[in-house]
This record gives sequence, structure tokens and C-alpha cells, in this order.
Amino acid sequence: MRDTMKKRLLLFLPYVPWPLMRGTYQRVYHLAEQLGRHFDVDLFCLSSEPDDGKHVDRFRSFCARVHFEPFQHPPWPPFLTERIWNPLPVTVRHWWSDQVLENLRSFVSGRSYDIVDFCDLVLWPYVKQVFPDHPLRVMDRSRVDWLYQTELLETLRQGLIPKTMARENLMKIARMEREVRAELALTIVCGPDDEAFLARKLGPSERVFVLANGANVGFFNADEWPPDPTPHPTALFCGALDYTPNTDGLAWYFSEIHPLVMRRMPDFKIILVGKNPTDEVRSYEALPGVEFAGEVPDVRPFYQKSWLQIVPLRIGGGTRLKIAEGLAMANPVVSTTLGAQGLELHHDEHLLLADSAADFSSAMMRYLGDESLRRSHGATGRAKILETYTWSALGERLVRRLGSLDAPIHATR
Repeated sequence: MRDTMKKRLLLFLPYVPWPLMRGTYQRVYHLAEQLGRHFDVDLFCLSSEPDDGKHVDRFRSFCARVHFEPFQHPPWPPFLTERIWNPLPVTVRHWWSDQVLENLRSFVSGRSYDIVDFCDLVLWPYVKQVFPDHPLRVMDRSRVDWLYQTELLETLRQGLIPKTMARENLMKIARMEREVRAELALTIVCGPDDEAFLARKLGPSERVFVLANGANVGFFNADEWPPDPTPHPTALFCGALDYTPNTDGLAWYFSEIHPLVMRRMPDFKIILVGKNPTDEVRSYEALPGVEFAGEVPDVRPFYQKSWLQIVPLRIGGGTRLKIAEGLAMANPVVSTTLGAQGLELHHDEHLLLADSAADFSSAMMRYLGDESLRRSHGATGRAKILETYTWSALGERLVRRLGSLDAPIHATR
């Protein structure tokens, strides 16, 4: 039933963000829950997993209406010419369905919304058609596709044909980014690097709002799960093991950093936690000092038992939930500067930052050899998360920003 005292908001998501198996799911779910406390929310999700329907009641607890729309990705176009002649980026076309468009129209028919909030660029073609003149359209971005695809093109080793296809897709993404900049009342990004990239490409805008990721501090609670490190030195890597920034970071770690650590501390062990490992990730299990845990029902025991967490990321925008969650558990972190972007955390106060293989291994050795430093940074890092990066605090910031929205100058209802 609608609360007539609240403004009505449509929340349109490209997936059902439960279980919380990915960082993007955690961000989207917790912010949706916060929105439900302040707005009358209608939720429309694309549903690709067979068990999605089991979770509908969870969302009904904070949404007025909930619809999970069955969806399967269309096949990737097999020919370069087919990609070139279509105006949409292939990474956006991969989310298109005429049936979804029809059912979205039906879901919102006869209803008016104060705000239309959707997640990521892939849903813009739907929003553009269903709400062509709505003045308060808002996009929350788990990552900036333009930045992400640019970094992939620059970082990954690719042949001529894949690079040609990637450049073609990137040009179309850039064109769509310019379009949404003009059309949206607000773009929400996870970190200042995302904001800075858009400013370099499109110019600065007050309609870009940085909202970092956070931690569910009731769940990741060091009071209930106090640090209890294993007898032997142990580090943790946690994340989706098929996500390109993670697989690239692990490839760098195991080729250049891990041998340096093992040479200085032969009894060291690193544990890999995450789902959907690639064959390359599984191959690391054969290396000395590597334990593969894979998908686990609860990551908290691993934070509790590890001496430190590593975040050796070299590509990817946004902010890392794994850092916020690890620090909420008082688990010290060694990260690249990019890996910790978007969080107001300071080197040698809340965590250790390192961007070369030699510096990264040295930072790990500092923690592995100094229990008091681990305790100190675990405590200061946790205090910073509790002060600034709880989902309730971030939700309040989001609600205040949505409450101050003005329509783009050209938009009319």
C-alpha cells in the first residue's frame, strides 16, 4: 500500500541484488533498503537466476510494489559488421529485450513517479523510451563503463581484431555518455576518480554526485568476530573470481608479488575466497603457499583468521566494498592506490598503499612482521568505517541529495 506522505520513486535494476554475492549487489541492495525508508518505492528488476523468485518477500519488506522480470541475455553478435551498424554499444545491446520494454511500460502504466532511478548505463535505452520527458531521471553507477572499458583496452593484452571491436564499442559508449549527461538530473558514482574522469571527458557538472560504497557494520562486526589470526602468517583475497579487475590483479600478484613474499617468509599462505573462478585463478592453487577456498557461505571467519587482506587492483572504477568490510572487521589492508580510491583512508594510518610489486610485497611484510601495527591500523580503519561508511549514513546522504534535485534545464514533464 502506498504511503501518500512519501514521494514515489521507481527503482529499475538490471538484476535481482540478492544473495549479496557481489559488491555491486551489496551496494544496490543496501541503498535500495535505505530509499525504501524515505520513498514509496516501486521496484522493477531484470531476473536471470532461477532462484530469484524466492527472494521477492525480502524486497516487499521495503518496497510498495515488486516485479521480477524474466530475462536472458541475447547472444553476442558474431560478426563485426553487425556490431558496427547498430548504434548501441554491444555491451548495452546485451541487456536489451523488446519483451522487457513492453512489460516495463505495463508495470508503470497509469502511475506517476517523482523520481525515476535506474542502475547503470545498460538500462538507459529502456528509460529513454518509457520516460522520454521525465525531468528527474537518476542513474546510480556501480562503475563508469567509459572508464572501465578504457582501462581494459589500455591494460589487457589483446589481438588486432579484439582491440578494433573494443575501440568501436568504446566510441559508442562515449556517444551514449554525452547523451545521458544532457538528459539526467543526477548521475551517482562510487568514487572521485569516476567523477574526475567524467569531468575530463565532458566537463565538470554539479549533477554528478559521489557516493562511496560502505559496509554492513551490523554483519561485519569486529565486536562479535574479534580478530583471531591463525598461528602461521596468512593473507586473504576476497572477491568475484571471474571479474576482470580481480583476475588481472591476481595475475599481477602471483607473477610479481607472491614470489617476493614467499622468498622472505616461506611459511606464508594466501587464501582465495570468491565464486566463479576462471581456469587461470584455479591454477594458482598449484603454487606454494596458496589455498583455494572458493565460494563460502560466510566470509567473516576468513577475515577473522587472516593477518591481512590484499587488494592488488590495477583497473576498475568505484570503491571496494571488500576494503570497507575488511576494515569493519578490524582486518588490516594492503591495497594499490586505485584499489582504495573513493575511500577517505590514509596511508600508514588506516591501511598501507603500494603500487609497485616491490612496494606491495614490502607493505605485506610490514604487517606480517608487526602485530602491533596490524592491531593499530585495524582499529583506526574500523573507526573510520563506523564513522563514515555505514549504509545508514550513506543512505542519508543519498536521500538529502535526491531531495534537492532540479531538472535539467531543457527537460519538461
